[in-house]
Amino acid sequence: MSDNASVAGGVSLQARIYKQIIITQFIVSIFFMINLLLIATVFSNQVFLSTMRYILFLITLVSDSVFLILSDLLLILYSIYFTMQVSLCIIFYLIVCQCMFVTPVTLTAMTLERYVAICLPLRHPELCSLHNTQKCILIILTVSSVPCFIILSTFIAAASSSVYTQHKLCSMEMFVPLPWQNHFKFAVYQFYFFIMSITITFSYVKIMKVAKAASGENKKSTWKGLSTVILHAFQLLLCLIQLWCPFIESAIIKIDLLLYINVRYFNYVTFILAPRCLSPLIYGLRDEKFLNALQYLQQLFECGEYLKCLDRASRLCYDVVGNHNQHF
Repeated sequence: MSDNASVAGGVSLQARIYKQIIITQFIVSIFFMINLLLIATVFSNQVFLSTMRYILFLITLVSDSVFLILSDLLLILYSIYFTMQVSLCIIFYLIVCQCMFVTPVTLTAMTLERYVAICLPLRHPELCSLHNTQKCILIILTVSSVPCFIILSTFIAAASSSVYTQHKLCSMEMFVPLPWQNHFKFAVYQFYFFIMSITITFSYVKIMKVAKAASGENKKSTWKGLSTVILHAFQLLLCLIQLWCPFIESAIIKIDLLLYINVRYFNYVTFILAPRCLSPLIYGLRDEKFLNALQYLQQLFECGEYLKCLDRASRLCYDVVGNHNQHF
């Protein structure tokens, strides 16, 4: 009797997991299509490709898109118990980890850009030039890769040489099997959280002072910049809460397996997927210049579809008339 109950429970549990995966595919598809549309909008206007904040925005879109696809792929493979070689899993880990940190680090850089634009407007063209933007991107990629290589180094130091040819379920927890590695990972994550929080708080306080002293059009522009910083802070908070999720999940799995699956799914949607959809809200809908470009691109697309329909209709009429003339 207990065996039948466990089997039934197992079937029910597996069905719940598959249902969550299907819902996740729907969410990921929507976010990914929106990101592709926004990426196309950035590339449609040369002004965006020569402005620091839009280039940084493009970096977050590309990073989030890669993260969505790879994390979703790993989720599916893990759910169907698909094993892969550990060396291949390391490659996936480096890419996903890099993208996971690129977004919060870029958000911090975008916050600093808003601080310079509002608090140091005369130096903004110099500090946020295209040349400095290229340097900023290199710094972002370097800073984002440091935690990944540190954690991977601890794994390599503790793992045997034969582990790289073994086939295992690929998950991020695989690289922190020992308690001290888990604590070290948590310390690295918290250090990044601390630095980013201080940076955003500093920018917020400085912009707030300028907003109170500004007047007229400057006041409106300054408060808009302040609201952008607040949204960046909220998005960054969601990104960084995901760093705590593994520790919460590791405690819950010891209590109840079903609760663990539900909490893990909630964390994935709320703290991993949700922050990746806030960028369109911050720059895709609130930025007037970007919104106009997005609407223009949509009009071009609709016009292109309309022209295609006209072309098909004209060809059909030509074929009908041609056949009619040949008949007579």
